[in-house]
Amino acid sequence: MSARAEGAQALAFDCEGARLQGVLHPGAPAAATGVLVVVGGPQYRVGSHRQFVLLGRALAARGIPVLRFDYRGLGDSGGEVRTFESIDADIRAALDEFLRRVPGLQRVVIWGLCDAASAALFYAPTDARVAGLVLLNPWVRSQKTVAQAYLRSYYVRRSFDSQAWRELLFGSKSVLTAVVSFVQLVRHAVGASATSSSADPTSGPGSARGQADTAGVEPASPLVLRMRRGFAAFRGRILIILSGDDITASEFVGASGSPEWRKLLEHPRVSCRTLEAADHTFSTRAWRDQVASWTGDWLQGHWPPGRVLARAATAADGAGASAA
Repeated sequence: MSARAEGAQALAFDCEGARLQGVLHPGAPAAATGVLVVVGGPQYRVGSHRQFVLLGRALAARGIPVLRFDYRGLGDSGGEVRTFESIDADIRAALDEFLRRVPGLQRVVIWGLCDAASAALFYAPTDARVAGLVLLNPWVRSQKTVAQAYLRSYYVRRSFDSQAWRELLFGSKSVLTAVVSFVQLVRHAVGASATSSSADPTSGPGSARGQADTAGVEPASPLVLRMRRGFAAFRGRILIILSGDDITASEFVGASGSPEWRKLLEHPRVSCRTLEAADHTFSTRAWRDQVASWTGDWLQGHWPPGRVLARAATAADGAGASAA
């Protein structure tokens, strides 16, 4: 379907001297709530299995405007490659452009999958114009969280699998190798500290060495603690959507099991949904449709009256670009 046929609009805008590319799904003329889709890396504005395109169309059909964009160094946007921990300026520029293009909006919700969900948690408390978050399979990766997730999601399930036991005892795999691997995993799960921080070059799917820390966060701060701080500081509504068959989602469940996290997650402003059979990127149409439905229902059926936002005008004019 062409951009013209579905009403989508290709646009471009400035972010600290770089040109960012995006697509706007206008929604209803009198819409008060808009969704800004932040892309996780390495990814771009179309999304895996075209999820972001389909989400934009589905929400716009319900009257909800959507802007999806490539941050600097990603997809068709200019600028240096960066990680999810250094895109605050990109999100702010996209939000400015969204409000300029749809001036009637009274509230904006940031929607993000994987490390984009983490980036949204870092950014949201810094901008009073953000009224809500939709977080899918948030990224909390560390040596400890991934070890714990594999123990819960892989080894526990395979311990009841007779075929797995036959392969271990009578197959080509070494029993000793399997035992050593399991013991190492347990050691990481029990004894390793969560060291994935903004200074850790492996702290995200698209991370690179030498990226600057988010302002005000100490370099040694574990990623999960940074996310908890962002969660606690943000006062808007939050929808969390988790995949039931995904290590990243399992890591988040494990990392958010502390009393401090449970208190945050049990707050009335937080809603949680789990799509039990789904994988990390919601690779079937049924799973993507369910995510879009949950998102739209939450926005339209459970949203409190929003405050009128202070308009943040930008000097950049949108330029023509591909609407993919």
